[in-house]
Amino acid sequence: MTVAEQIKSTTKTGFSFELLPPLKGNSIDKVFNTIEQLKEFNPLYINITSHRDEMQYKDTANGLYERRVIRKRPGTVAVAASIQHSYGIKVVPHIICSGFTKSETEYALIDLNFLGIHDVLLLRGDNSNKARFASTSEESNNYALDLVNQVNELNAGQFLDGTLLDAFDTPFSYGVAGYPEKHEEAPNMESDLYWLKQKVDAGAEYIVTQMFFDNSKYFEFVNRARAMGITVPIVPGLKPVTLMNQLTVLPKIFHVDIPEDFAKEIRKCKNNDEVKQVGVEWCIHQAKELIQHNVPILHFYTMMATASTRKVAEAIY
Repeated sequence: MTVAEQIKSTTKTGFSFELLPPLKGNSIDKVFNTIEQLKEFNPLYINITSHRDEMQYKDTANGLYERRVIRKRPGTVAVAASIQHSYGIKVVPHIICSGFTKSETEYALIDLNFLGIHDVLLLRGDNSNKARFASTSEESNNYALDLVNQVNELNAGQFLDGTLLDAFDTPFSYGVAGYPEKHEEAPNMESDLYWLKQKVDAGAEYIVTQMFFDNSKYFEFVNRARAMGITVPIVPGLKPVTLMNQLTVLPKIFHVDIPEDFAKEIRKCKNNDEVKQVGVEWCIHQAKELIQHNVPILHFYTMMATASTRKVAEAIY
């Protein structure tokens, strides 16, 4: 059963969460520790993020820039396979455009097929200032819709070099991202939803939203998507706030609003332990309201928030 089929067949709100691969050279133990803390809540699946190399550009004496790789998170495919083998939990690795050529994407998909992993989340990926010197290329997928089309062609047995082979016995099933508060580069919500519908019409079987802290934004997004003719499940993404600085960092990085009632409670906190408690309480409130509206799954972004995610899950499952 694919993740999309699991989502559609749930009779009560399920649980899923997202993990980051360890930084280059670091142990996978931290990944496994997160799973150990959350596996009792029977996650339907675990998402494994994928990341382009993080670059630093330094001015040189000749007026040019020197590019240095400062941060790597390799191993998305390997980490996904290890989790599925060790825990028997379905995994959904991210496949992204940014920082990867079409050929690298094809090889990653072939490897996943060999490993028996056929659920993926297709994303454009980070296009922030870290990539400001990179240009688009015919060698890369520039948008998530391009990535969707590449996966569709591979599912049909068509490879990049024009080789035609029998289609995979099990085709890839995939979801895409949605933005309740609009993608940062979309000129307006109507345009954002138009392109989301293009991805769904092309074959995306479900949508996972960017994190949000105001449920009304999610409900409005779903209503507008349905009015556009988007009928696939729309999975809400939640994140417990754990640090005082996330009051400014999360809006800056993820382009999301934090409601003033929530922000006011965070500002009252004297330390991050108090912030974590406020973050858990707010997330529980969000989760309970979403469950009352019969969402199929709650998807948690666990980065730096494993203990908080566990407290939320204990309160609602």
